[in-house]
Amino acid sequence: MRVAYVLSSPRAASHKLAQMILPQLEAGVHGAEVVGIFFFDDNCLVLQRGNPIGERLSRLAREKGILLMMCDLCALERGLAEGEPRWCTREGEGRKTPGVCRVAPHVVEGVEVGCFPDLYRALAGRVDQVITL
Repeated sequence: MRVAYVLSSPRAASHKLAQMILPQLEAGVHGAEVVGIFFFDDNCLVLQRGNPIGERLSRLAREKGILLMMCDLCALERGLAEGEPRWCTREGEGRKTPGVCRVAPHVVEGVEVGCFPDLYRALAGRVDQVITL
C-alpha cells in the first residue's frame, strides 16, 4: 500500500512523525510505502536546516523518493519560503496562474512548497490512501 501523510494537528511532525513513523521507516518496518508528506502550520518548522527531524527526513526522502511538501502559506508565514502564495492571495482569493513561491535557503534539502493543486499533481497515480495526522 502506498500512503501519503498530511500533518495538520499540533505536534504531528515533532511527535507522531518523529517518534513513531520516522523510526519505523528508517528500520524498514513501517508496513506501507510512504510516497509523500505534506506539512501544515507549525509542523513545517521541523524542516529547518539543523533540525534533527528535518535532516533525517531529508536523507530518507532522497533515498526512498518521498515527496516532502510544505503548505505555501504556512511556510511563508514562518519564514520558510520566499515569494508569494502559489494559488491563493494573502487575502484568500484564488488565482488562475500560480504565484512564485520558493523554499527558503535555511530549509533542508529536497523540500518543496506548494498548495493543494501542486500536491495533487505531484501524487497523481502514486498513492492509495491519504492519512491526516
